[in-house]
Amino acid sequence: MTAKNDFERFMRRHMKGHENESAALEAEQDSAETTDAPEALAAVSAESEIDRLAREKAELLDRLARLQAEFDNARKRASREQQDFREYAVANAITPLLPILDSLDRAVHFEDASAADLHAGVELISKQLLDALGKLGLQVVHAKGELFDPHQHQAIEMVETDEVPDGHVVDELQPGYKLKDRLLRPAMVRVAKSSKS
Repeated sequence: MTAKNDFERFMRRHMKGHENESAALEAEQDSAETTDAPEALAAVSAESEIDRLAREKAELLDRLARLQAEFDNARKRASREQQDFREYAVANAITPLLPILDSLDRAVHFEDASAADLHAGVELISKQLLDALGKLGLQVVHAKGELFDPHQHQAIEMVETDEVPDGHVVDELQPGYKLKDRLLRPAMVRVAKSSKS
C-alpha cells in the first residue's frame, strides 16, 4: 500500500509541476500574444492600406484612360469640324454669285440683242457682281483725282499736266480692291507731275 501511496504522491507532484509548466507556458503565450497583438494589428492595417491604395490607383488609372479617350475624341471631332468648315466656307461666298452666273448665261443666250443692249446688260451684271462682293466685304479702292498713296496705288507712269495737282492720280488703268481693311490689289494709276517743275 505504501508503494501505491508513494506512486500517487509522485504523480500528484509531477502533475502539479506539469500544471505549473502548462500554466507558465499559457502565461507566456498570453503575454506573447498581447505583445504581438499590436504588431499583428499593424501588419493587418498595413495590408488593408496597401489594398485600399491599390484599388484607388486602379480607379485613377481607369479615370485617366477614360479622360484621355474623351480628349482624343474631342480633338478628332474638332479637327473634322475645322476640315468641314474649310471645305464648305466657300459656299457662303459662292451663293451670292449664283444669280450673276444666271444673268451671264441669259446674256450669252440672248440672240436678238443690239450692241447697246449688250452693253447695258454687261453694266447691270457688273453692278450685280460688285454688290454681291460688297456684301462679302470687298471694297473698290478709289484712285482717280485722289492724292497718290503708295499703300493703295501702284504708279506705272508719271504724267506732266497742270489739270490735276502735283502728286495726284490722273488716270486709273485698273481698279484696286480691299477686303475689309486688307489690300487685295493696288490700283494701277498714272500720277500727275507738274509741268512747271
